[in-house]
Amino acid sequence: MLLKTFRWSFAVTALGLALGVWYGGWTAFGVIAILAVLEISLSFDNAVVNAGILKKMSAFWQKIFLTVGVLIAVFGMRLAFPVVIVAVTAKKSPIDAVNLALTDKDRYEQLVTDAHPAIAAFGGMFLLMIFLDFIFEDRDIKWLDWLERPLARLGKVDMLSVCLALIVLLITSFTFATHAHQHGGAHADKAQTVLVSGIAGLITYMIVGGLSGFFENRLEAEEEAEAEERERAGERSPVVLAGQAAFFMFLYLEVLDASFSFDGVIGAFAITNDIVLMALGLGIGAMYVRSLTVYLVRQGTLDDYVYLEHGAHYAIGALAVILMITIQYQINEVITGLVGVLLIGWSFWSSVRRNNAVAAAGEGAAAEDVDAARVP
Repeated sequence: MLLKTFRWSFAVTALGLALGVWYGGWTAFGVIAILAVLEISLSFDNAVVNAGILKKMSAFWQKIFLTVGVLIAVFGMRLAFPVVIVAVTAKKSPIDAVNLALTDKDRYEQLVTDAHPAIAAFGGMFLLMIFLDFIFEDRDIKWLDWLERPLARLGKVDMLSVCLALIVLLITSFTFATHAHQHGGAHADKAQTVLVSGIAGLITYMIVGGLSGFFENRLEAEEEAEAEERERAGERSPVVLAGQAAFFMFLYLEVLDASFSFDGVIGAFAITNDIVLMALGLGIGAMYVRSLTVYLVRQGTLDDYVYLEHGAHYAIGALAVILMITIQYQINEVITGLVGVLLIGWSFWSSVRRNNAVAAAGEGAAAEDVDAARVP
């Protein structure tokens, strides 16, 4: 089952890494591997959420999501979107951006470096909002209980995430402007660009979140209507399940997947500015996320490792901080890539320990009792 589900991912990995070695040697091989791991770690919770919704859909709509959806996810967001980012920030057409990346790497690198403050501010704010909205939500299952419990209480304050994100952006923009003036003012004119780009990232997150919430509410309304119909007629309506409800499930999944793939693309700029390596690494990671979604649906093991979602969001938060810092300071790419891997590994290990504790407690003890017994 494992080999059958991941066979295409293995094939894409071998091809992508081979192309990387041909393109840029073993250094490129390492960067692609880190990007692939980064994409998988950032999108693992996306795979879990996708699988949870996908298992409710008919075989036809599952096939639509895993074919049409994968084309959008891999070729649309992971491959085309980095080109669009570079084209917009460097004020070039997508074709010119690709040609420049392939034919004049030094010039391309300079253009992306000049645009990096805007990219980092935009992406940092987007990622920061994902992280803040997660940690301020009161959840039944808490990983770092001593931290998440008080944060959940603070999260009851309306718009707290937006306020904190804007404060971080203002501090970053002001610090960047001050640093530029103290060192000759070479980048003083970009302080305003950082501020505007950060606000654009915040607006983008709110639009994506609003669309996702809209489709999720429509989906819940369809499920409630279906439940009422079953109670009245004693059977489910195949028209509703195969038509409107499934369609809104598909739309919701696409919006959700786009939002998570977006943070992966933005986070990749913290690893490398090379668009070829970025496309190869994120493409490999996207294939594993697709295979993982299928595997979770077929195996029915969505709830086995309950802290992985927490680890993924903490990795997102770490990347947000790193991106904001890289507006002024350079951070080693290896450190950036390993932060997410370590957080995911830590959350996986915590999940395994929790599962062992539940098993040791015996069948008579519920998982909630084990969680309640954890020391804050």
